[in-house]
Amino acid sequence: MKKLAFLMLLGLALLVASCGTSTTPPQTTTSAGGNWEAQLLGGTGPASQLSFVIAFTVTDTNGTSSQPLSITGFSFLNESAGACFQTGQTVSGSATLTTSNTNQVTGTMNLTVVSGVPAGNTLTLSGTTVSGTATNGTLNSGAVSGTWSLSGGAGCNVTGGVATSFTLCQNATTCSTTT
Repeated sequence: MKKLAFLMLLGLALLVASCGTSTTPPQTTTSAGGNWEAQLLGGTGPASQLSFVIAFTVTDTNGTSSQPLSITGFSFLNESAGACFQTGQTVSGSATLTTSNTNQVTGTMNLTVVSGVPAGNTLTLSGTTVSGTATNGTLNSGAVSGTWSLSGGAGCNVTGGVATSFTLCQNATTCSTTT
Protein backbone atom coordinates (compact mmCIF):
# COMPACT_ATOMS: atom_id res chain seq x y z
CA MET A 1 0.00 0.00 0.00
CA LYS A 2 2.88 2.35 0.82
CA LYS A 3 4.42 1.68 -2.60
CA LEU A 4 1.15 2.55 -4.35
CA ALA A 5 0.77 5.76 -2.34
CA PHE A 6 4.39 6.67 -3.07
CA LEU A 7 3.95 6.07 -6.82
CA MET A 8 0.74 8.15 -6.85
CA LEU A 9 2.48 11.03 -5.04
CA LEU A 10 5.44 10.80 -7.40
CA GLY A 11 3.12 10.88 -10.43
CA LEU A 12 1.24 13.87 -9.00
CA ALA A 13 4.52 15.69 -8.34
CA LEU A 14 5.67 15.11 -11.92
CA LEU A 15 2.32 16.33 -13.26
CA VAL A 16 2.43 19.52 -11.19
CA ALA A 17 6.09 20.15 -12.08
CA SER A 18 5.40 19.82 -15.80
CA CYS A 19 2.67 22.48 -15.70
CA GLY A 20 5.21 25.28 -15.26
CA THR A 21 7.66 24.20 -17.96
CA SER A 22 5.79 25.01 -21.14
CA THR A 23 8.04 25.42 -24.18
CA THR A 24 5.62 27.72 -26.06
CA PRO A 25 7.26 31.16 -26.35
CA PRO A 26 5.14 34.19 -25.47
CA GLN A 27 3.53 35.79 -28.50
CA THR A 28 3.77 39.55 -29.02
CA THR A 29 1.06 40.59 -31.43
CA THR A 30 1.12 43.97 -33.13
CA SER A 31 -1.96 45.26 -34.90
CA ALA A 32 -2.64 48.45 -36.85
CA GLY A 33 -5.63 50.03 -38.42
CA GLY A 34 -7.64 53.16 -38.95
CA ASN A 35 -7.40 55.81 -41.64
CA TRP A 36 -4.02 56.54 -43.16
CA GLU A 37 -3.11 59.40 -45.49
CA ALA A 38 -0.37 58.95 -48.10
CA GLN A 39 1.59 61.98 -49.28
CA LEU A 40 3.46 61.08 -52.46
CA LEU A 41 6.29 63.43 -53.37
CA GLY A 42 7.62 63.90 -56.90
CA GLY A 43 6.33 62.70 -60.22
CA THR A 44 5.20 64.85 -63.15
CA GLY A 45 1.79 65.72 -64.57
CA PRO A 46 -1.01 63.44 -63.31
CA ALA A 47 1.62 61.20 -61.70
CA SER A 48 2.37 64.06 -59.26
CA GLN A 49 -1.24 63.98 -57.99
CA LEU A 50 -1.48 60.46 -56.57
CA SER A 51 -1.79 61.14 -52.80
CA PHE A 52 -4.61 59.13 -51.21
CA VAL A 53 -6.45 58.03 -48.08
CA ILE A 54 -6.73 54.35 -47.17
CA ALA A 55 -8.49 52.50 -44.34
CA PHE A 56 -7.28 49.04 -43.33
CA THR A 57 -6.54 46.67 -40.48
CA VAL A 58 -3.65 44.23 -40.08
CA THR A 59 -2.42 41.90 -37.35
CA ASP A 60 1.10 40.51 -37.38
CA THR A 61 2.49 38.09 -34.80
CA ASN A 62 6.13 38.63 -33.74
CA GLY A 63 7.10 40.33 -37.01
CA THR A 64 8.02 36.94 -38.42
CA SER A 65 6.03 37.09 -41.64
CA SER A 66 4.22 39.53 -43.86
CA GLN A 67 0.48 39.73 -43.16
CA PRO A 68 -2.11 40.95 -45.68
CA LEU A 69 -3.89 44.26 -45.13
CA SER A 70 -7.67 44.03 -44.85
CA ILE A 71 -8.56 47.15 -46.86
CA THR A 72 -11.96 48.71 -46.13
CA GLY A 73 -11.65 52.01 -48.00
CA PHE A 74 -9.50 53.82 -50.56
CA SER A 75 -9.73 57.21 -52.30
CA PHE A 76 -7.35 59.48 -54.18
CA LEU A 77 -7.25 63.04 -52.78
CA ASN A 78 -6.99 64.85 -56.12
CA GLU A 79 -9.25 64.51 -59.15
CA SER A 80 -6.17 64.79 -61.39
CA ALA A 81 -5.32 61.23 -60.32
CA GLY A 82 -8.24 60.23 -62.58
CA ALA A 83 -5.99 60.43 -65.60
CA CYS A 84 -4.06 57.48 -64.17
CA PHE A 85 -6.79 55.79 -62.09
CA GLN A 86 -10.32 56.65 -63.26
CA THR A 87 -12.37 53.78 -61.83
CA GLY A 88 -12.21 50.19 -60.68
CA GLN A 89 -8.79 50.16 -59.05
CA THR A 90 -7.74 47.14 -57.03
CA VAL A 91 -5.80 47.82 -53.84
CA SER A 92 -3.74 45.28 -51.90
CA GLY A 93 -0.94 45.38 -49.38
CA SER A 94 0.93 43.71 -46.58
CA ALA A 95 2.86 44.57 -43.44
CA THR A 96 5.42 43.03 -41.14
CA LEU A 97 5.34 44.66 -37.70
CA THR A 98 7.34 44.08 -34.53
CA THR A 99 6.82 45.64 -31.10
CA SER A 100 9.84 45.91 -28.82
CA ASN A 101 9.72 45.48 -25.05
CA THR A 102 9.61 49.32 -24.84
CA ASN A 103 6.47 49.38 -27.08
CA GLN A 104 8.31 50.80 -30.11
CA VAL A 105 6.89 49.46 -33.37
CA THR A 106 9.10 48.86 -36.42
CA GLY A 107 8.65 46.98 -39.65
CA THR A 108 7.77 47.28 -43.32
CA MET A 109 4.57 47.94 -45.27
CA ASN A 110 3.85 47.64 -48.98
CA LEU A 111 0.84 48.76 -51.04
CA THR A 112 -0.15 48.17 -54.67
CA VAL A 113 -2.89 49.99 -56.58
CA VAL A 114 -3.79 48.57 -60.00
CA SER A 115 -6.00 50.67 -62.29
CA GLY A 116 -9.22 49.33 -63.74
CA VAL A 117 -9.76 52.20 -66.21
CA PRO A 118 -7.45 52.98 -67.88
CA ALA A 119 -6.08 49.46 -67.66
CA GLY A 120 -2.41 48.79 -67.14
CA ASN A 121 -1.29 51.32 -64.51
CA THR A 122 0.26 50.07 -61.29
CA LEU A 123 1.20 52.28 -58.34
CA THR A 124 3.56 50.52 -55.94
CA LEU A 125 4.55 51.83 -52.51
CA SER A 126 7.48 50.11 -50.81
CA GLY A 127 7.53 51.17 -47.17
CA THR A 128 10.95 50.40 -45.85
CA THR A 129 10.41 52.12 -42.49
CA VAL A 130 7.42 51.78 -40.17
CA SER A 131 7.62 53.64 -36.86
CA GLY A 132 5.32 54.38 -33.94
CA THR A 133 4.40 53.18 -30.49
CA ALA A 134 2.06 50.42 -29.39
CA THR A 135 -0.54 50.52 -26.65
CA ASN A 136 -1.85 47.08 -25.69
CA GLY A 137 -0.38 45.69 -28.93
CA THR A 138 -1.98 48.30 -31.22
CA LEU A 139 0.11 50.75 -33.27
CA ASN A 140 -0.67 54.40 -32.51
CA SER A 141 0.46 57.48 -34.45
CA GLY A 142 2.13 55.20 -36.98
CA ALA A 143 4.21 56.52 -39.84
CA VAL A 144 5.59 54.76 -42.90
CA SER A 145 8.20 56.10 -45.30
CA GLY A 146 9.67 54.66 -48.45
CA THR A 147 9.59 54.93 -52.21
CA TRP A 148 6.82 54.70 -54.78
CA SER A 149 6.79 53.92 -58.46
CA LEU A 150 4.24 54.07 -61.26
CA SER A 151 4.34 51.70 -64.20
CA GLY A 152 2.13 51.21 -67.23
CA GLY A 153 1.66 54.78 -68.37
CA ALA A 154 -1.88 54.55 -69.77
CA GLY A 155 -3.29 58.07 -69.32
CA CYS A 156 -0.30 59.14 -67.25
CA ASN A 157 2.42 59.78 -69.84
CA VAL A 158 4.85 57.71 -67.80
CA THR A 159 7.68 55.97 -69.58
CA GLY A 160 9.58 53.35 -67.64
CA GLY A 161 8.13 54.37 -64.28
CA VAL A 162 8.76 57.23 -61.87
CA ALA A 163 10.41 56.53 -58.53
CA THR A 164 10.24 58.94 -55.62
CA SER A 165 9.39 59.10 -51.88
CA PHE A 166 6.23 58.99 -49.76
CA THR A 167 5.01 59.20 -46.18
CA LEU A 168 1.94 57.37 -44.94
CA CYS A 169 0.48 58.64 -41.66
CA GLN A 170 -1.98 56.95 -39.34
CA ASN A 171 -5.01 59.05 -38.33
CA ALA A 172 -3.22 62.30 -39.21
CA THR A 173 -2.97 64.60 -42.19
CA THR A 174 0.70 65.33 -41.62
CA CYS A 175 3.42 63.31 -39.98
CA SER A 176 7.11 62.89 -39.61
CA THR A 177 8.99 59.64 -39.81
CA THR A 178 12.08 58.49 -38.02
CA THR A 179 14.72 56.29 -39.56
